[in-house]
Amino acid sequence: MPERRRGEKVPGTRRGLTVSTLVLVILFGAGGTGLAAPPPPPNPSDSELNNSKAQANAKAGEVGRLTNQLAQAEQRLSQLQDDVELKQEEANKALVDLQAAQDAAAQAENDAKAARTEADAAAAAIEKARGDLKTFAAASFQQGSTVGSLSAYLSADSPKDMLARAQLLDAVGGDRLNALDRLQQAQTEKSNKDSAARKAAEIAQQKQDAARQAKHSADSAQSAAVTAQDNQASQNTQLEKNKSDVEQQLYAAQSKVSGLQGQRQRYQDWLAQKQREDDERARQAALGSSGGGGGRPASRPPAGPAGSSIEAVIARALSKIGLPYAWGGGNASGPTRGIRDGGVADRYGDYNKIGFDCSGLMIYAFAGVTGLPHYSGYQYTSGRRVPLSQMRRGDMLFWGGAGGIHHVALYLGGGQMVEAPQSGLRVRVSPVRYGGIMPYATRLIG
Repeated sequence: MPERRRGEKVPGTRRGLTVSTLVLVILFGAGGTGLAAPPPPPNPSDSELNNSKAQANAKAGEVGRLTNQLAQAEQRLSQLQDDVELKQEEANKALVDLQAAQDAAAQAENDAKAARTEADAAAAAIEKARGDLKTFAAASFQQGSTVGSLSAYLSADSPKDMLARAQLLDAVGGDRLNALDRLQQAQTEKSNKDSAARKAAEIAQQKQDAARQAKHSADSAQSAAVTAQDNQASQNTQLEKNKSDVEQQLYAAQSKVSGLQGQRQRYQDWLAQKQREDDERARQAALGSSGGGGGRPASRPPAGPAGSSIEAVIARALSKIGLPYAWGGGNASGPTRGIRDGGVADRYGDYNKIGFDCSGLMIYAFAGVTGLPHYSGYQYTSGRRVPLSQMRRGDMLFWGGAGGIHHVALYLGGGQMVEAPQSGLRVRVSPVRYGGIMPYATRLIG
């Protein structure tokens, strides 16, 4: 056999097999159960989780406080609007009263002018009558026929003539005197009428001044009411902005909580997976297995988050945007023909439309979750009620009062909702209205 040179390797030796085996062990693991579990994901501490929940709760409380402030502000704005309308009507009344007072003053002034004219004419007639009487008396005296003068009787030719002359002079003189009395009486009446007309004109002028002042006061009150309304509207706008900002902070805080909880869940899933693999290795070792004995067992997929069901509900509701409102319309399968109500819905022809009313849209949206009655009042009590400060995407919102519930909508988050609003309109997304909103949202999921 030829001599082997120093350092020469002989193929197929045991050393070569040992190296190959070591590589396989490194790649597949000594236990033969596949690759090792991945590195552990982040595991937030209990302190981090508690702090994030506290922050979210604080923001939720602030949202609730701002929600209540906004509801009160909107109620105040509504009251101010009513006050503006009242002041507008009062201004209209003052304007009508002012016009009537001006007309009455003008008429009183015209009456006073006419009465003064009549009184002046009566006075002139009296002066003329007095002049005529003086002329008659003078002429009678010159002719010796003055009433009561002795010559008027002595110059008579006979007793009969004397009697006739006396009667004639008495009649003429008496007629003149009676006419003068009547004229004086007429002057007195005209003067009284003039005085009354002037008094009426003064009263009319006072009423006109009062009406003008009332009109000025009404205009000032209306202006003040409009200013107050504008100021309240500005406050409402600022409150809505503040609430929107805090809501965004709340959503961020809630997302942080969800993220940390998700990290904790993924870490726990990792621990469980690692424990299963450790248990499998121990089992294989106990059986005496060595080498690549099968792959790593598949991990169980995590359950879908609750949001998936909420998103399904919201997707169903949003898919019907643009369909007409139809009173009594809508069921779990989709839009249906509306029904007659004998009133507003009939005037809009809802019974000829295919669509949804507010509660019908909720029936369709939640059809995959639960069956709902076709009445918003019953829907209000169909799930867990939560304060508005804690409302979240997928909750139902309601409006009503002492008389009962009259409207329902689905909250989308971010201050938005989807609703079937009223006859004549269509299914739409709109901002949440806080006027008349019920203090609780209804939660069917989560």
